[in-house]
Amino acid sequence: MTAVRRVVSLVPSLTEAVAATARELLVGATDWCEWPADLDVARIGGTKNPDVARVVALRPDLVIANEEENRAPDLAALRAAGIEVLVTEVRSLTQAFAELERVLVAGCGLARPGWLAEAESAWAAVRAGRPGRVAVVPVWRRPWMVLGRDTFAGDVLARLGIRNAYDGHPERYPRVPLGELTALGRADLVVLPDEPYAFTRDDGPEAFPTLPAALVSGRHLTWYGPSLTEAPAALSAALDAAR
Repeated sequence: MTAVRRVVSLVPSLTEAVAATARELLVGATDWCEWPADLDVARIGGTKNPDVARVVALRPDLVIANEEENRAPDLAALRAAGIEVLVTEVRSLTQAFAELERVLVAGCGLARPGWLAEAESAWAAVRAGRPGRVAVVPVWRRPWMVLGRDTFAGDVLARLGIRNAYDGHPERYPRVPLGELTALGRADLVVLPDEPYAFTRDDGPEAFPTLPAALVSGRHLTWYGPSLTEAPAALSAALDAAR
Protein backbone atom coordinates (compact mmCIF):
# COMPACT_ATOMS: atom_id res chain seq x y z
CA MET A 1 0.00 0.00 0.00
CA THR A 2 1.22 3.50 -0.78
CA ALA A 3 1.43 6.06 2.01
CA VAL A 4 -2.04 7.08 3.20
CA ARG A 5 -2.50 10.83 3.43
CA ARG A 6 -6.19 11.23 2.56
CA VAL A 7 -8.95 9.12 4.14
CA VAL A 8 -12.70 9.17 3.64
CA SER A 9 -14.75 7.39 6.30
CA LEU A 10 -18.21 5.97 5.64
CA VAL A 11 -18.73 4.87 9.25
CA PRO A 12 -19.25 7.20 12.23
CA SER A 13 -17.36 4.90 14.63
CA LEU A 14 -14.35 4.74 12.32
CA THR A 15 -14.45 8.47 11.70
CA GLU A 16 -14.12 9.06 15.42
CA ALA A 17 -11.34 6.47 15.65
CA VAL A 18 -9.24 8.06 12.90
CA ALA A 19 -9.92 11.58 14.19
CA ALA A 20 -8.73 10.59 17.66
CA THR A 21 -5.52 9.16 16.21
CA ALA A 22 -4.56 11.33 13.23
CA ARG A 23 -7.27 13.86 12.43
CA GLU A 24 -5.22 15.37 9.61
CA LEU A 25 -5.79 12.25 7.49
CA LEU A 26 -9.56 12.73 7.27
CA VAL A 27 -10.80 14.63 4.22
CA GLY A 28 -14.36 13.30 4.08
CA ALA A 29 -17.03 11.71 6.27
CA THR A 30 -20.74 11.00 6.25
CA ASP A 31 -23.44 13.35 7.46
CA TRP A 32 -23.91 11.03 10.44
CA CYS A 33 -20.29 11.34 11.60
CA GLU A 34 -20.99 13.63 14.57
CA TRP A 35 -17.92 12.85 16.69
CA PRO A 36 -15.76 14.75 17.22
CA ALA A 37 -18.25 17.59 17.20
CA ASP A 38 -15.77 20.05 15.70
CA LEU A 39 -14.70 17.84 12.79
CA ASP A 40 -14.29 20.03 9.70
CA VAL A 41 -14.23 17.81 6.59
CA ALA A 42 -16.24 17.41 3.41
CA ARG A 43 -19.60 15.69 3.95
CA ILE A 44 -20.46 13.02 1.43
CA GLY A 45 -24.03 11.95 2.31
CA GLY A 46 -25.29 9.09 4.42
CA THR A 47 -23.86 5.69 5.22
CA LYS A 48 -26.45 4.02 2.98
CA ASN A 49 -26.46 6.66 0.24
CA PRO A 50 -23.02 8.26 -0.08
CA ASP A 51 -22.34 10.57 -3.00
CA VAL A 52 -19.85 8.34 -4.80
CA ALA A 53 -18.83 11.04 -7.24
CA ARG A 54 -18.07 13.41 -4.39
CA VAL A 55 -15.98 10.78 -2.64
CA VAL A 56 -13.99 10.18 -5.84
CA ALA A 57 -13.49 13.94 -6.27
CA LEU A 58 -11.83 14.09 -2.84
CA ARG A 59 -9.05 11.83 -4.20
CA PRO A 60 -8.74 9.63 -1.10
CA ASP A 61 -5.93 7.13 -0.74
CA LEU A 62 -8.30 4.99 1.32
CA VAL A 63 -12.00 4.71 2.03
CA ILE A 64 -12.95 2.89 5.23
CA ALA A 65 -16.31 1.14 5.44
CA ASN A 66 -18.28 -1.57 7.22
CA GLU A 67 -20.06 -4.58 5.78
CA GLU A 68 -23.22 -3.85 7.77
CA GLU A 69 -23.43 -0.08 7.60
CA ASN A 70 -22.52 0.42 3.94
CA ARG A 71 -23.95 -0.99 0.71
CA ALA A 72 -21.91 -3.30 -1.49
CA PRO A 73 -22.84 -1.48 -4.77
CA ASP A 74 -21.44 1.81 -3.44
CA LEU A 75 -18.20 0.15 -2.37
CA ALA A 76 -17.92 -1.60 -5.73
CA ALA A 77 -18.36 1.73 -7.52
CA LEU A 78 -15.54 3.25 -5.49
CA ARG A 79 -13.25 0.33 -6.29
CA ALA A 80 -14.16 0.63 -9.96
CA ALA A 81 -12.97 4.24 -9.77
CA GLY A 82 -9.57 2.99 -8.64
CA ILE A 83 -9.98 3.77 -4.93
CA GLU A 84 -8.81 1.37 -2.24
CA VAL A 85 -11.66 0.40 0.10
CA LEU A 86 -11.10 -1.29 3.46
CA VAL A 87 -14.25 -3.03 4.70
CA THR A 88 -14.58 -3.98 8.35
CA GLU A 89 -16.75 -6.61 10.02
CA VAL A 90 -17.59 -5.98 13.67
CA ARG A 91 -19.93 -8.39 15.45
CA SER A 92 -18.18 -8.69 18.81
CA LEU A 93 -15.99 -6.61 21.10
CA THR A 94 -12.97 -8.77 20.35
CA GLN A 95 -13.53 -8.31 16.64
CA ALA A 96 -13.93 -4.56 17.15
CA PHE A 97 -10.51 -4.25 18.75
CA ALA A 98 -8.92 -6.30 15.96
CA GLU A 99 -10.61 -4.32 13.21
CA LEU A 100 -9.72 -0.98 14.76
CA GLU A 101 -6.08 -2.02 14.77
CA ARG A 102 -6.39 -3.18 11.15
CA VAL A 103 -7.88 0.15 10.06
CA LEU A 104 -5.47 2.38 11.96
CA VAL A 105 -2.22 0.43 11.77
CA ALA A 106 -2.42 -1.73 8.63
CA GLY A 107 -4.81 0.54 6.73
CA CYS A 108 -3.67 4.05 7.65
CA GLY A 109 -0.09 3.24 8.58
CA LEU A 110 -0.35 4.76 12.06
CA ALA A 111 1.12 3.66 15.36
CA ARG A 112 -1.27 1.74 17.57
CA PRO A 113 -3.03 4.49 19.56
CA GLY A 114 -2.97 4.70 23.32
CA TRP A 115 -6.75 5.05 23.53
CA LEU A 116 -7.16 1.59 22.02
CA ALA A 117 -5.07 0.04 24.79
CA GLU A 118 -7.09 2.04 27.34
CA ALA A 119 -10.34 0.69 25.87
CA GLU A 120 -9.07 -2.88 26.02
CA SER A 121 -8.07 -2.38 29.66
CA ALA A 122 -11.44 -0.87 30.53
CA TRP A 123 -13.27 -3.89 29.17
CA ALA A 124 -10.80 -6.40 30.62
CA ALA A 125 -11.68 -5.00 34.05
CA VAL A 126 -15.42 -5.62 33.58
CA ARG A 127 -16.96 -8.24 35.81
CA ALA A 128 -20.54 -9.04 34.89
CA GLY A 129 -22.63 -8.44 37.99
CA ARG A 130 -26.20 -8.77 36.82
CA PRO A 131 -26.79 -12.54 36.69
CA GLY A 132 -30.07 -13.62 35.22
CA ARG A 133 -31.15 -10.32 33.68
CA VAL A 134 -32.73 -10.73 30.26
CA ALA A 135 -33.41 -7.71 28.06
CA VAL A 136 -35.40 -6.80 24.99
CA VAL A 137 -33.32 -4.31 23.01
CA PRO A 138 -35.33 -2.34 20.42
CA VAL A 139 -33.42 -0.56 17.69
CA TRP A 140 -36.39 0.77 15.71
CA ARG A 141 -40.15 1.18 15.88
CA ARG A 142 -42.89 1.44 13.26
CA PRO A 143 -42.14 -1.40 12.69
CA TRP A 144 -40.61 -2.63 15.92
CA MET A 145 -37.16 -4.12 15.37
CA VAL A 146 -34.86 -5.56 18.01
CA LEU A 147 -31.35 -6.90 18.42
CA GLY A 148 -31.20 -10.53 17.31
CA ARG A 149 -28.28 -12.89 16.99
CA ASP A 150 -24.63 -12.13 16.31
CA THR A 151 -24.47 -8.38 16.91
CA PHE A 152 -21.79 -6.15 18.40
CA ALA A 153 -24.28 -4.50 20.78
CA GLY A 154 -25.51 -7.90 21.92
CA ASP A 155 -21.97 -8.95 22.77
CA VAL A 156 -21.36 -5.70 24.65
CA LEU A 157 -24.46 -6.28 26.78
CA ALA A 158 -23.53 -9.91 27.40
CA ARG A 159 -20.18 -8.81 28.83
CA LEU A 160 -22.11 -6.61 31.24
CA GLY A 161 -24.27 -9.51 32.37
CA ILE A 162 -27.33 -8.79 30.22
CA ARG A 163 -28.66 -11.57 28.00
CA ASN A 164 -30.48 -10.51 24.85
CA ALA A 165 -33.95 -12.09 24.79
CA TYR A 166 -33.65 -12.56 21.01
CA ASP A 167 -30.05 -13.75 20.79
CA GLY A 168 -31.25 -17.06 19.38
CA HIS A 169 -33.39 -15.53 16.63
CA PRO A 170 -32.35 -16.55 13.09
CA GLU A 171 -32.23 -12.87 12.02
CA ARG A 172 -29.78 -10.29 13.30
CA TYR A 173 -32.36 -7.49 13.47
CA PRO A 174 -35.78 -9.16 13.47
CA ARG A 175 -39.09 -7.37 13.19
CA VAL A 176 -41.21 -8.47 16.13
CA PRO A 177 -44.88 -7.67 16.82
CA LEU A 178 -45.32 -5.50 19.91
CA GLY A 179 -47.57 -8.11 21.50
CA GLU A 180 -44.75 -10.63 21.37
CA LEU A 181 -42.21 -8.15 22.70
CA THR A 182 -44.33 -7.45 25.77
CA ALA A 183 -45.23 -11.09 26.47
CA LEU A 184 -44.85 -11.81 30.17
CA GLY A 185 -41.81 -13.83 31.06
CA ARG A 186 -39.73 -13.05 27.98
CA ALA A 187 -37.58 -10.40 29.65
CA ASP A 188 -37.19 -8.44 32.88
CA LEU A 189 -35.64 -5.33 31.31
CA VAL A 190 -35.89 -3.19 28.19
CA VAL A 191 -32.76 -1.40 26.94
CA LEU A 192 -33.55 1.72 24.90
CA PRO A 193 -30.63 3.25 22.94
CA ASP A 194 -30.93 6.75 21.52
CA GLU A 195 -29.83 5.63 18.04
CA PRO A 196 -30.43 4.62 15.31
CA TYR A 197 -33.97 5.37 16.55
CA ALA A 198 -34.02 8.14 19.13
CA PHE A 199 -35.83 6.29 21.88
CA THR A 200 -36.78 8.35 24.93
CA ARG A 201 -37.86 7.32 28.41
CA ASP A 202 -41.50 7.71 27.32
CA ASP A 203 -41.08 4.85 24.85
CA GLY A 204 -40.51 2.38 27.67
CA PRO A 205 -43.76 2.79 29.64
CA GLU A 206 -45.76 3.14 26.42
CA ALA A 207 -44.61 -0.16 24.92
CA PHE A 208 -43.25 -2.03 27.94
CA PRO A 209 -45.37 -0.90 30.89
CA THR A 210 -44.33 -3.77 33.17
CA LEU A 211 -40.58 -3.61 32.57
CA PRO A 212 -37.92 -1.28 33.95
CA ALA A 213 -36.26 0.68 31.14
CA ALA A 214 -32.56 1.48 30.79
CA LEU A 215 -32.06 4.49 28.52
CA VAL A 216 -28.53 4.18 27.12
CA SER A 217 -26.30 6.11 24.75
CA GLY A 218 -26.25 4.52 21.33
CA ARG A 219 -22.68 5.72 20.95
CA HIS A 220 -21.67 3.66 23.97
CA LEU A 221 -23.71 0.61 22.96
CA THR A 222 -23.12 0.40 19.20
CA TRP A 223 -20.00 2.44 18.35
CA TYR A 224 -16.54 0.89 18.21
CA GLY A 225 -13.90 3.53 18.67
CA PRO A 226 -12.67 5.85 21.44
CA SER A 227 -16.12 5.64 23.08
CA LEU A 228 -15.24 2.07 24.07
CA THR A 229 -13.01 3.52 26.79
CA GLU A 230 -15.93 5.05 28.70
CA ALA A 231 -18.64 2.62 27.56
CA PRO A 232 -18.33 0.05 30.39
CA ALA A 233 -18.89 2.63 33.12
CA ALA A 234 -21.58 4.57 31.24
CA LEU A 235 -23.59 1.49 30.28
CA SER A 236 -23.22 -0.11 33.71
CA ALA A 237 -24.57 3.03 35.39
CA ALA A 238 -27.62 3.10 33.10
CA LEU A 239 -28.30 -0.62 33.54
CA ASP A 240 -27.93 -0.50 37.32
CA ALA A 241 -30.38 2.42 37.51
CA ALA A 242 -33.09 0.37 35.77
CA ARG A 243 -34.51 -1.55 38.74
